[in-house]
Amino acid sequence: MGKATGFKDYNRELPAKVSPAERVKNYKEFEGLYSEEKLNEQSARCMNCGIPFCHSGCPLGNIIPEFNDAVYRKNWEEAYQILSSTNNFPEFTGRICPAPCESACVLGINKPPVAIEEIEKHIIEIAYEKNLVKRTAPLVKTGKKVAVVGSGPAGLAAAAQLAKAGHAVTVYERDDQPGGLLRYGIPDFKLEKWVVERRIQVMEEDGVVFKCNVEVGKDIPADELVRSNDAVVLAGGSTIPRNLPIPGRELKGIHFAMDFLKQQNKRVSDIGFDAEDILATGKDVVIIGGGDTGSDCVGTSNRQGAKSIHQFEVMMKPPVDRTHHMPWPSYPMILKTTSSHEEGCQRYWGINTKEFLGDADGNLRALKVTDVTWETDVMGRPIKFVEVEGSEREIECQRVFLAMGFVHPQHEGMLNSLNVHLDERKNVKAKEGVYRTNISKVFTAGDMRRGQSLVVWAISEGRECARKVDEFLMGHSVLESKDAVNQFEQVF
Repeated sequence: MGKATGFKDYNRELPAKVSPAERVKNYKEFEGLYSEEKLNEQSARCMNCGIPFCHSGCPLGNIIPEFNDAVYRKNWEEAYQILSSTNNFPEFTGRICPAPCESACVLGINKPPVAIEEIEKHIIEIAYEKNLVKRTAPLVKTGKKVAVVGSGPAGLAAAAQLAKAGHAVTVYERDDQPGGLLRYGIPDFKLEKWVVERRIQVMEEDGVVFKCNVEVGKDIPADELVRSNDAVVLAGGSTIPRNLPIPGRELKGIHFAMDFLKQQNKRVSDIGFDAEDILATGKDVVIIGGGDTGSDCVGTSNRQGAKSIHQFEVMMKPPVDRTHHMPWPSYPMILKTTSSHEEGCQRYWGINTKEFLGDADGNLRALKVTDVTWETDVMGRPIKFVEVEGSEREIECQRVFLAMGFVHPQHEGMLNSLNVHLDERKNVKAKEGVYRTNISKVFTAGDMRRGQSLVVWAISEGRECARKVDEFLMGHSVLESKDAVNQFEQVF
């Protein structure tokens, strides 16, 4: 590596953030960038560890030590080439990935890990600034047509890779703008939409065609799409939210988290919608679900001026540090305090919502809740919860956002009409490494296949699926393998 003693000479530092009191006044991204000196120091912390576990920690197999070294040497073209050889969208993962690569960093055994995610974001932003991000599609095309259904991270990754292989790619999106979760699920304060639009423009320059406001299986027959293309990739995501069917669910003021977040993203982008406004302004808000979507509801509620915000999690409070059940280099399930939590939120663990309580007009007024404890197995893993006797009480609220995850993709329409097979979790059935459904030229990738997961996994799925589609169409593939080490040797 560039500096052999860098991991001893420099401590982990992250760029400065706008203060919580200031950043809740708008929906802009609030994390700054490193100075040139700080970026050099942080890349120098990569310690030439011999076996880079960060490779396997990253679902994309990013070649991390090598791009850190290139950053240290200020060779931006090399850094970008290394990073983009495994990751189509580092501007997304550099902003919203939970960085499992950092959990697997060898330095992280006894020191704070290398700031891999931040370095990744800096590489791509510098690459755009220096006009290094250019079209990759070949001038000579294969003559094959591929339809991609869904423009979330998996669909975009598949489309980008298939265009790179020389195929004619059309992406179908039922929303009015491309981007899927990236555009309408993730708030602007985490990912401003010009970042998404900039990447869409690059893909269009590569020949990818986006057709929005088109729902396959409704606006266009699914079987017609299959007949008119040489291959089809289903990447519609896991979109059916997990409900909480307890007494009072019909009361006004109870909403799915994604409905709330999507509306606000449209407001920020000045895109109109017909539905009734879902707002937290002046309300006592309860968010049920302790994950990232719940955290996004916290940040959005703060910016809308909620009176109070409570976040519920039925699981017990996780530990601050790794336990013997979470050995390095596995991704640890430890306490996570997000930037939205820093802005103001009261968090509850081990709490179960039993009933929604309403007023005479059918509006939500409170929740009936109890504390719970968990029975565990011999490995300490939770099996089932038990209510704590005498803990039942009411918590006043007028807005509830259900952020308990997603159960499976939408079956009505496209999937039912195609008659694709589903797995036991009601996702589209296709083996990992194959990505092909029971229909000969129909493939699937991302959350629609593997279930709700991370954006970085969706990108990985889209890339790997594209390679299998390319092999199906051409008998071999020119696209990169997920084997990062072999690929690095091929490219460099």
